[in-house]
Amino acid sequence: MTSLVPGGNAPVATGSLRVDVAYSPLAGADIDVSAFALNGDGKVRGDQDMCFYGQPNVLGGAVQLTDAAAGRATFSVDLSRLDAAVERVALTATIHENKASFAGVSTLSIAVAGDIDAQIPTSGMQETALILGEFYRRQGAWKFRCVGQGFAGGLEPLAKHFGVEIAAPAPTPVAAPQPAPAPAAPKATVSLSKVTLDKTRSSISLAKTAAGFGEIKVNLNWNRGKSGGGFFSKSKSIDLDVGCLFELQDGYKGAVQALGNAFGDLKNEPYIQLMGDDRTGSVSDGEWLHINGQKWSEIRRILVFAFIYDGAPNWRETDGVATIFVPGQPEIEVRLNEEGGRLGMCAIALLENDNGAVKVTRRVDFHKSHSPMDQAYNWGMRWSAGSK
Repeated sequence: MTSLVPGGNAPVATGSLRVDVAYSPLAGADIDVSAFALNGDGKVRGDQDMCFYGQPNVLGGAVQLTDAAAGRATFSVDLSRLDAAVERVALTATIHENKASFAGVSTLSIAVAGDIDAQIPTSGMQETALILGEFYRRQGAWKFRCVGQGFAGGLEPLAKHFGVEIAAPAPTPVAAPQPAPAPAAPKATVSLSKVTLDKTRSSISLAKTAAGFGEIKVNLNWNRGKSGGGFFSKSKSIDLDVGCLFELQDGYKGAVQALGNAFGDLKNEPYIQLMGDDRTGSVSDGEWLHINGQKWSEIRRILVFAFIYDGAPNWRETDGVATIFVPGQPEIEVRLNEEGGRLGMCAIALLENDNGAVKVTRRVDFHKSHSPMDQAYNWGMRWSAGSK
């Protein structure tokens, strides 16, 4: 059985699949589990694309909620019967009327066809709605990804995320006309626990709090493939390395990466450290780059990159995703979903010190090697061949 953590993915067979969602029930609060069939823009096309307790059979039986009780829900998903316009099927869980948060749910998991097990971490999670996981179509084949993306505010912001229109509640009748209240200042209606940077929203700035930024963690995860067959039958296991270029405020520049064993230092300059190098593909949560956020005032900019050291016919097949974790801030996700051709280097995200804030900008552009990437970002370093 394949075990997944949020961000991890695995191929699934095309056809009818049983999907079991299991969770520890909450006292005094119901948890509703639903499925949304989504188009290429990640939106539903209409009511017929929503499978839930009030509409358990949709799309001609291609998606069915076959069982629902306290602590469990079971779906039947027949991927072969979905029309070409459906590119994803997302599984969600919401706490009815926001009576509690998922922090109170001690266990939450998804099992797919007895072959995939995905555990959703809920410790400290204050959200009341979650995208648990999703089936998605990639180059004619289907895969399942563990997501674990949370929404504050429950069903309404989650539904709006999928393009579902939520009807406003009817106004309460009053005995007599009341004076019109002063107009309220506009406020955001959706609060996400994860921010995905893409072409429509390419950057975000995180303001420094009184406690500082703490330890900033950058995770790179990807589909490693398998030697000897399968979807990557023409390639062996993928060795995809994470690293970064850095520039400090005093002008000190360099790289932190496995290549050349330049693993860095978290307590001393450059205040960045690569936490090991997964050459085997056996580490399920990928590779990690840590940044000492308490020293952010001494850092000018960091360019996070990924380098295909071995394997991988192209970037899209890696299904790479970089996630940036900053204590007390929303997770920031950048997907390596552009076509890089035969270029082995991908500049993923640029972290800049913007008057003390951490400005994160999605890049996802490709280069032949370190030197052309250096030139593209005006880093001004000299490069020579290296190994690990």
